[in-house]
Amino acid sequence: MNLNKAIIIGNLVADPELKSTPAGQPVCTFRVATNRIWKDKSTGEQQKETEYHTIVTWGKLAEIASQYLTKGRLVMVEGRIRTRSWEDNTGTKRFRTEIIAENLQLGPRIAKPLTEEASQGEDGAQQKSLSEEEIPIIEEGDEEEIDIKDIPL
Repeated sequence: MNLNKAIIIGNLVADPELKSTPAGQPVCTFRVATNRIWKDKSTGEQQKETEYHTIVTWGKLAEIASQYLTKGRLVMVEGRIRTRSWEDNTGTKRFRTEIIAENLQLGPRIAKPLTEEASQGEDGAQQKSLSEEEIPIIEEGDEEEIDIKDIPL
């Protein structure tokens, strides 16, 4: 059995870039930074290492990523690792390792302060602030919901 699965949680380094293939298929690329922090055993000092990941999304997921993701935003990416190679103009063979996203989960929205009047409904009850909104999970190829009656038992 083989498994090619990557899950990362990090912040966007720059705004996503949306393009289309010659056939009209949307493709969006963006880079995510992840940090690893540990304490050095010999010195006791805190160490930090940043890793940068190139993410590629296709189709509807690409359109959603380009619409909702922005530089600095927290995102969880689930996908598979792919390394591709090509020759550059000088004839040098180049390689790039990417994560092909299959699922995205957006991090919390940045809360916008609400005024006193805007934060209370007509009945005086407190309304949810923008920071308390549910975090959407976006999966590529969302299918229709399965009806429990359709499952053979």
